[in-house]
Amino acid sequence: MSNDPLLQPFQLKHLTLKNRIMTTAHEPAYPEDGLPTERYIAYHVERAKAGVGLAMTAGSAVVSRDSPPSFNNVLAYKDEVVPWIRRLTDACHEHGTVMMIQITHLGRRTAWSYGDWLPSVSSSHLNEPAHRAFPKKVEDWDIERIKNDYADAAERMQAGGMDGIELEAYGHLLDQFWSPLTNTLEPPYNGNLENRMRFSMEVLEAIRARVGPEFVVGLRFTADEKMPGGIDAKEGLEIAKRLRDSKLVDFLNVIRGTVHSDPSMTNDVIPIQGAPSGPHIDFAGEVKKATGMPTFHGSRIPDVATARHAIASGQLDIVGMTRAHIADPHIVRKIAEGREEDIRPCVGATYCLDRIYRGGEALCMHNAATGRELTMPHEIARGDVAKKVVIVGAGPGGVEAARIAAERGHNVVVFEAASEPGGQLRLTAKSPRRREMISVIDWRMSQCAKHDVTFRFNTWAELDDVVQEKPDVVIIATGGMPDGNVLDAGNELVVTSWDIISGDVKPGSNILIYDDAGDHPALQAAEVAVKAGAKVEIMTPQRTIAAEVMGMNLVPYMRALQGTDFTTTVGRRLKSVARQDNQLSADIGTDYSDLRTTETYDQVVVNHGTIPLDELYFELKPLSSNLGEMDYDAFIGGRPQAVERNAEGAFQLFRIGDAVAARDTHAAIYDALRLVKDI
Repeated sequence: MSNDPLLQPFQLKHLTLKNRIMTTAHEPAYPEDGLPTERYIAYHVERAKAGVGLAMTAGSAVVSRDSPPSFNNVLAYKDEVVPWIRRLTDACHEHGTVMMIQITHLGRRTAWSYGDWLPSVSSSHLNEPAHRAFPKKVEDWDIERIKNDYADAAERMQAGGMDGIELEAYGHLLDQFWSPLTNTLEPPYNGNLENRMRFSMEVLEAIRARVGPEFVVGLRFTADEKMPGGIDAKEGLEIAKRLRDSKLVDFLNVIRGTVHSDPSMTNDVIPIQGAPSGPHIDFAGEVKKATGMPTFHGSRIPDVATARHAIASGQLDIVGMTRAHIADPHIVRKIAEGREEDIRPCVGATYCLDRIYRGGEALCMHNAATGRELTMPHEIARGDVAKKVVIVGAGPGGVEAARIAAERGHNVVVFEAASEPGGQLRLTAKSPRRREMISVIDWRMSQCAKHDVTFRFNTWAELDDVVQEKPDVVIIATGGMPDGNVLDAGNELVVTSWDIISGDVKPGSNILIYDDAGDHPALQAAEVAVKAGAKVEIMTPQRTIAAEVMGMNLVPYMRALQGTDFTTTVGRRLKSVARQDNQLSADIGTDYSDLRTTETYDQVVVNHGTIPLDELYFELKPLSSNLGEMDYDAFIGGRPQAVERNAEGAFQLFRIGDAVAARDTHAAIYDALRLVKDI
């Protein structure tokens, strides 16, 4: 047996967890009609077969119809869920993983326009900022009904073969009763702590009466809301002790902070890149010390070293590495095999959660197989025939294509015009708090080095360079360059967001950043400019700034920009720019009317996406066997490309990522995976 602290077993009641690593409850938004069907099962099985000790599924499975599924949650109030839960648990139990599920009533953390269009319900009429809906204030008959719903849901999960359940009490109905900030009821459900905890204790009693004393029941709860007037650390410890003394709870899963808004969530509960690793491990350790209860915790624990410290120091019994397992489901197996350097790192981009909170599905910024386990491999199979594969461009799509082609057993050569790999991600990583993004490239470069991929840096590949390699396959991954041809007049007078971020152009003193792409570079350029002391205005023709920068990633930008000489203007379109003495005169219109205004700046910065660098592709196209054609049915269906349009063509030719059209990092990596895995 390994002496690694992370690989030691842990006894939880009658359950033996084979190691100390768990995936905490999270809803990847894969259910169909509220049921955890094949895609959902495949996602968890991938992590189970790689050895994770405990999988806490759902985030959270909702127990009542007036807790509508705002994140495409599993519907624990449906009887039809039971056979699917059974399939999920059986499939993961085959690999020795302990299976649990988190159940909840969302309370005010949802909206009435989901599900059955019932009003949300809470311990007050106060709305949650994130969802904006105003809840119904709970009545006595609601309390009785919801307690029964919890018990029914727990019984369904037990019938489905789950080893236990976890109740959520951070930002959901249970702790909405606990917190003085969200409870305006009369006694006996408000007042002192005993009254505020009364509802949750009655819920636990109802569950125990239904599932019996042996079934594992835990609670994931906020032990410190870190908000004035809310639950503080002292009261949080008292809550933990009362839960212990109740004998109704078998483990505590500790959270710090609140989730009612994007800023509060990214402050503490789910810190994103740039934040310290494991910020609340010591606090969770205080809860464990005070209660003696089995204690779980996970909050930005992205790497093995931090997780190992949390266990070895005795602060935690079980450590949650959820986003890390979204990036690499095989963490435990790689630890056991002594291959920690092969673990694909979580870069904290929080692309996964931002997508869920926007109503999408969880996807990893740089693992395109996550959530696509039914169609995309996490491990690349070696091919039958070695080919010569030439890739032009060493951005994220290019190095992913190189990695996969090399693991397939091909002879791979990569041309890159710059002196280093990374493409646009090198610009992203210039921001100190986003420097982790370069790990997307560094990990792939280390994997390429293991498979002897040849890189030719400082080489602007031309037609002859490619042809001389005698390739079987050519992949153009050259990305794009900023599109500065945006205005009716004066394009030669403006600079791009890339110019500011790279440092090629110094910020002026009074800057207009005109952003009609809505992505990161406009905000990143603004951050660079305000740090240089500039007055900055971001203008967009859209109804909101940075429409493509999702909620959690917007937070650190706003923190950096607020308190500076920074303003925003929405619904206005920059038409043209003209020189006026030593200033620039901006002609500004709007899509909503004929209104025109003129403003003066000393610098105008444009953020308008990229134009593909595709000249080489079109030069190579007539020499290729497929004339550059991509069979989309094969591409989508996971089959090899077999288009033959030119009998004299010497190689297949494809292009991926921004060399096709401006998209994002995930799109480029997904292009590479589903193309190259079958070459």
